[in-house]
Amino acid sequence: MASNRTLSTKTSSTKESNPFAGRRAQPALIRLAHWINIPLLLIMAGSGLQILVAYPYLGPRGGLYRWYPFQGSSPPSWLRFGGWLAGARHWHFAIAWFLILNGVIYLIYQVASGEWRRRTFLPLRDTGNALQMFAYYLRVRKSPPPEDFYNGLQRMAYTSAIVFAMVVVLSGLAIYKPVQLHWLTAIFGGYDAARVIHLGCLLLLAIFTIMHLVLVALHPRTIVTMVTGGKRG
Repeated sequence: MASNRTLSTKTSSTKESNPFAGRRAQPALIRLAHWINIPLLLIMAGSGLQILVAYPYLGPRGGLYRWYPFQGSSPPSWLRFGGWLAGARHWHFAIAWFLILNGVIYLIYQVASGEWRRRTFLPLRDTGNALQMFAYYLRVRKSPPPEDFYNGLQRMAYTSAIVFAMVVVLSGLAIYKPVQLHWLTAIFGGYDAARVIHLGCLLLLAIFTIMHLVLVALHPRTIVTMVTGGKRG
């Protein structure tokens, strides 16, 4: 009986000091959401670029934005999906709801499980670590900062990706229903500004994806972790 009480006391104290003790590095629902996102994002991006072909300009007719250097230039065909405008719109708006649902479930799980605590960028906690890690990547700092579940730069990147995705969804709704959701369109500065923000965040997500793939290539074990869940903490 005494040994059982001692074991129970140790287990409870461990959970208090580390609330993620016994939990895999990548829980099943996070892994599932991650892999589901890949085809959804590819279809969304490809169909969105196909929609852009119908009007490959930024700015209102007669008042195009001079700062945009690709006015009238269509994205390459190998990046587009949907075949033509109507086909691309069907794919874009159909897949969007699955992407939103997947994202909502992911965020609810993060909050309910407490996973946000070790994944979300918190400025007071992570800014110093992010700067140290950045200096390490630039070879200004000889050694990396102390290890954690994610370093500050990783948390900043993943949190930024979530913010970009939210802005993409909201700006997309503003473009999709500019009259019915006129208040949302107004928040983005109007239809044309919402369109710029929508495409800009898509570009930022593409940059994030490229950087993510480069880091995965440098650390291939992360793929195994995202498939198996990794070791329990």
